[in-house]
Amino acid sequence: MKPNMPKRLKWYSFRWRIMLLIVTLIALPSVYITYRIYLATRVLPMGEGPAGPAVSSIPFQKIWSDGKVSLIGLGDSITRGLGAQSKHTYFELLQQNDDVQYPDMKRCDLQHVFPGLRANNYAQDYTVTREHVEKQLPRVPIHPPDVKGVIVITSGGNDLIHDYGRSEPTDGAMYGCSYKQAIDWTENIKDRLLKLIEGINSRFPGGCQIFLANIYDPTDGVSDPQSKGLPRWPDAVKILGLTNKKIAELCNSYDNVHLVDIHSEFLGHGIHCTEFWRRYYHSDDPHYWYYENLEDPNRRGYDAIRRLFLTEMIKVLPAWFRT
Repeated sequence: MKPNMPKRLKWYSFRWRIMLLIVTLIALPSVYITYRIYLATRVLPMGEGPAGPAVSSIPFQKIWSDGKVSLIGLGDSITRGLGAQSKHTYFELLQQNDDVQYPDMKRCDLQHVFPGLRANNYAQDYTVTREHVEKQLPRVPIHPPDVKGVIVITSGGNDLIHDYGRSEPTDGAMYGCSYKQAIDWTENIKDRLLKLIEGINSRFPGGCQIFLANIYDPTDGVSDPQSKGLPRWPDAVKILGLTNKKIAELCNSYDNVHLVDIHSEFLGHGIHCTEFWRRYYHSDDPHYWYYENLEDPNRRGYDAIRRLFLTEMIKVLPAWFRT
């Protein structure tokens, strides 16, 4: 009886296996590249209607102060209004609502509670905290004692995202840095914002209230800027969290500085807004609140930001002006 011998594979069996392997090696990278291109170029839905928290109209039914009030804007392109149409930046909407576009916010603006309001916006696109201290702060005049100040600031975001990975990370242009590097550099951001706050306070001997926004995350906590064509940055979300912690610490150290938490409100409205399996998915509003450049808000994003600022102002300003 002959022992069982292993069957010998036919030559064409090897050929089909090799062809299958070659096709797989070609197809998988192609599918991955196609998917990445799709993520980088797809147009995300913006949605319609109000965005952000509802704002009660009740506080706006009475004058908060009939004295002289100076509204000052400082910081980067968010306060300047890059990507917004005329009169639809958050700074302009704070002053005067567009009653046609936002009928639910009719009369819910600062001009209705401050008849003596004057406004100046010194914010500039692409600027970082150092420029806010060295170039914008000197433009703010020293106000007479009978003028009260209301100051709105967005600052620090460009310190994180510049130079978009095109150069080695450094203080003031941190993109791609390690968490270890960020420990010192985020403390420097805090120090520069402290100088900005101290400088503002010195320019309002009659008193002022400062509303400082933290920094939002267009990746919705996923930390994948590469999906929009930017270089990978593994520590991006951790470093953003550290920076926002520094901003919160600064706000907590002053009685007249108030945190405006745009970070929490914008989670789920970034590049993963349509993905229902994500942690921050909003089934009631699964829409994109960012402009095409990824770093500034779109029209609905600016609406959300002005509502967030007004929400904090309602908590502070009516009582402060009564004292």
